Amino acid sequence: MMNKVKILVIDDELSVRKLLRYVLEAEGYQVLEAGTGELGLMYNASHRPDIILLDLGLPDLEGQVVLQRIREWTNSPVLILTANKEDDEKVKLLDMGADDYLIKPFNMQELLARIRVALRHANRLENEIEPVIQIGDLKVDVGAHLVYVRDEEIKLTGTEFSFLALLSKNIGRVVTQNQLLNEIWGPGNTENTHYLRVYAAQLRKKVEVPLGKKLIYTEPGVGYRMLSEPAEKS
Repeated sequence: MMNKVKILVIDDELSVRKLLRYVLEAEGYQVLEAGTGELGLMYNASHRPDIILLDLGLPDLEGQVVLQRIREWTNSPVLILTANKEDDEKVKLLDMGADDYLIKPFNMQELLARIRVALRHANRLENEIEPVIQIGDLKVDVGAHLVYVRDEEIKLTGTEFSFLALLSKNIGRVVTQNQLLNEIWGPGNTENTHYLRVYAAQLRKKVEVPLGKKLIYTEPGVGYRMLSEPAEKS
């Protein structure tokens, strides 16, 4: 029998933990609960969860501290649950190693979808070194630096390919402006956010137009997200 996916919920609100346990167990997940940051870190070390849902408003430790300590020794996906809608806060958490975030109150179906995306991404990183990523009629061959739409090769510049590959390897997740700028242009270019607008526009023209579907979404003030299922262009 296949082992159940273990989800660690770190949240100080008992009612939230109970609701999450009810919903997640109904989906077949195994759920661990922690009401404090210290207990969450202990469970993380002893139970090695597959994914962690982390609330920032903990009574003993700041959520950012818990995230930092988790990231010191594990790459398990961390999905932040927060009431803070500030873009700067979202960016900071993603740059610190969070995989995604949801603003409270959130829709449970969206939470489940984000969990599935995070788990797929973690499995892909574990199993593929140079992946070939298929997203509908789009194929991104990361190892060969080639892109195809319906088996027709799309010519991209090196920078355009790097942008597309980084988004495709993080399918469904937000890639922050800082992450993109650091990965593609290097640490000295983190202020040059206008680069991203230019290259996102180029990719929309070169990839989305022949695809006939919307693929790359802007998260205002935060970064970009590639859809796991391309949407029909309006």
